Amino acid sequence: MVDAAVAVLVAVWTVLRAPEVDVPAVASGVALGAPLVVRRLRPVAALWAVLPVGAAAIVVGTGNESVLAAVALALYPVVVASPRPDAAVASVACVVATGAAVATVPGLPVVPPGDGESFATAPASTLLFSAVVIVGTWAVAAAVRTRRRHDAELAESRTARAVAEERLRIARDIHDVVGHNLSLIAMKAAVATHVAGTRPDEREAALRSIEQVSRSALADVRTVLGGVREASAAPAGGVDRLVEDARSAGVTVTAEQADLTGTPAAVRVSAHRIVQEALTNVRRHSHPPRCHVTTAVEPGRLVVSVVDAGTTAAEPGGEGQGLLGMRERVALHGGTLHAGPEPGGGFAVRATLPFEPGGHRDG
Repeated sequence: MVDAAVAVLVAVWTVLRAPEVDVPAVASGVALGAPLVVRRLRPVAALWAVLPVGAAAIVVGTGNESVLAAVALALYPVVVASPRPDAAVASVACVVATGAAVATVPGLPVVPPGDGESFATAPASTLLFSAVVIVGTWAVAAAVRTRRRHDAELAESRTARAVAEERLRIARDIHDVVGHNLSLIAMKAAVATHVAGTRPDEREAALRSIEQVSRSALADVRTVLGGVREASAAPAGGVDRLVEDARSAGVTVTAEQADLTGTPAAVRVSAHRIVQEALTNVRRHSHPPRCHVTTAVEPGRLVVSVVDAGTTAAEPGGEGQGLLGMRERVALHGGTLHAGPEPGGGFAVRATLPFEPGGHRDG
């Protein structure tokens, strides 16, 4: 619609500024304006249609400022959409076409002389003005093209970052779910093997526990991979369930649990995963495996700590995926995490997860 209006304006301008409103003037106006209707859909074709028409209009005496306007309007989308060399060639072609037309008739004015309104009265000044208009059009269009390319690259970068963050979230959740549950399964399997021939009741209990944990882990993994996990749905059982699972796996756990129902769901989910990873590390690295779990709701924040009171037999070199995942979860909330050896022995994980006191809560 806009391009059609521009085409009509150029055609009318050409006719009204011609020496006489006759058939050549009308034909020039229509021929100049018509290609501009498709200048965005077929920019190159529109430009190559305008150039010879504009040159012919100048030669026969019906050309005026509207020729330059038509050329500039046709050149703009070519430069915006084309690679830089193609845009430069198109711009040079515009200047050459205008110059060739002007040089055809020595002393040719761009508009009929005598009315005092012409922007040029000689070929040299006409060619110079044409070059200024065309180069200016090229410069503006090139700047727009560069800006659009930058915006596209920025959008692509944001998309790639979002994809990477989502992959990291999935990897972190799978690590938390699989690592925690496989540790439980390994312990229960060891118990079942140990009592297989002497205590069948304990063996059956261990096998049932393995089945239950396996089903739970499989359901969690399906949820993560399916991408249907919602922030409003914290894992069933919460921290209390983690404590009970750890105790059933042979870890001596004491706990001080606060009521978390008034805290945001996303904070509860992060607290759950942090405690889950910390308890997994206690089972793997502490001898004897024992710890104290604390959750406390303070004004504007949830504080979680897991203090391993045992002797750490082996610590992984550097930060593993588990500790890295903890730090990333805490960072998402703008909180702090301390994870390191205690002065008196053992290992402590303390996380502070801020939240807006008046924000959304899911109870």
